[in-house]
Amino acid sequence: MNSITIDIIGYSALVINLYSMSVKGEYKLRLISALANFIYIIYGMLLTAFPIIIGCSIAVVLHIYRLKRLKIDDKNYNK
Repeated sequence: MNSITIDIIGYSALVINLYSMSVKGEYKLRLISALANFIYIIYGMLLTAFPIIIGCSIAVVLHIYRLKRLKIDDKNYNK
């Protein structure tokens, strides 16, 4: 894969991550951030950049955990 394509993947993750900071609501923010971090993982794999892969993998797990907690809390709140 050429370097321009790899850069486009990295910049796409950056744009999605920045967009996530502009949305209202924690659920939406975490969902979009998880997507951005997943794309960063792909970017890190293409660069063989283990700090990016490890950091973003941890972030994805944390976002998914928090998303599940928000869903559970919302179900309990709406009973």
